[in-house]
Amino acid sequence: MAFSSLRSLMGASSGGRAPARGVFGGGNTGSVSNVIDYITISSFGDASNFGDLSVARSVPAATSNGTTDRGVFGGGSTGSVSNVIDYITISSFGDASNFGDLSVARDALAATSNGTRDQGVFGGGYTGSITNVIDYITISSFGDASYFGDLTVSRRYVSATSNGTTDRGVFGGGNTGSASNVIDYITISSTGDASNFGDLTVSREGPGATSNGTTDRGVFGGGWDDSAGRHNVIDYITISSTGNASNFGDLSVARHYLSATSNGTTDRGVFGGGNDGTDDDIIDYITISSFGDASNFGDLTVARDALAATSDA
Repeated sequence: MAFSSLRSLMGASSGGRAPARGVFGGGNTGSVSNVIDYITISSFGDASNFGDLSVARSVPAATSNGTTDRGVFGGGSTGSVSNVIDYITISSFGDASNFGDLSVARDALAATSNGTRDQGVFGGGYTGSITNVIDYITISSFGDASYFGDLTVSRRYVSATSNGTTDRGVFGGGNTGSASNVIDYITISSTGDASNFGDLTVSREGPGATSNGTTDRGVFGGGWDDSAGRHNVIDYITISSTGNASNFGDLSVARHYLSATSNGTTDRGVFGGGNDGTDDDIIDYITISSFGDASNFGDLTVARDALAATSDA
C-alpha cells in the first residue's frame, strides 16, 4: 500500500488525479492463476480483467510506488517457489512484464513500500523452510532485489502495509510453525533488521493488510489459526506508534488467504478473494478511519485465494 497525493492526469476533466485503481493478481483457483483484475476503489461494482502475470502463481506479494503508477508482484508458487518480480503500469491495462528477481525464491511472503519515495520491500515467506529475509527494490528501476535485513521472527503467510511516504512499514501475522500475532516494523528507506511493534488481537496466518497511507491507520483482516479456524476479525493500528492492535470490526465473511489494498488518504480499504471453505470472489470494503464491519463491494472476475493486491494510491 502506498499513500495518495494530487497529481495531474492529462485528459481528466477536473484537471486532478484519476480515481485510484486497485489490482488483484495471481492466486489459486484450484490451480495457479495468472489473472490480474482491477477495480476503481471509490466506485462499488465487480472487478474487470486487467491482463495477466508473466507467470501463473499463487501466494505472491504486491506493492506499488503509489501515484507514480508502477505496481510489482514478487515471488509466489508455480508448483515450486518462484523468485520472479513482474511489473505493471496500474493506470494502463495489459500483461505484466519481467522486472527482475528476488534475492531468494519464495512464496507466502508480504510486500509494502514508501509510496512515491519509490522503495519496495518483500518480507518473510517460504523457501523450502520458513524465512525472515527482507529484500528491497527501487520500484521505478528494473533489476534484481537486494538484501534489506531480517524480520524479528521467521514466518510465512505474513501480511504488510505502510504509512506511505511517512516511511514506516509493518509486517503482521503469519505462520512460524503455528499462527503468529507478531507485528514488526521497519523504516523503509533505511536497510536493517525489523523491530517489534506489538501484537495482533488474534494470532493468525494469511490475513490481508492495507492502510490509509499518511493518515496513518493500518488494518489487518481475516486469517486462519489451527484452534479457531477462519477469522472475520479486522484489527487496526496507528502505524507511527508502536503498540498492540485493537478491534476494528468484522469482514462480511470469515476467510483466510485474502488480499487487501486501498485508495490511500481517500480512506477506503478493500479486501478481495480468500477462502471460506471454497475459493471466494468476494470484495469487501471499509472506511479505514471509521470503525465498523465491512460491506460488500462487488466480485472478482475469478474466485480465488492466495492472491496479492496493490493500488496506484
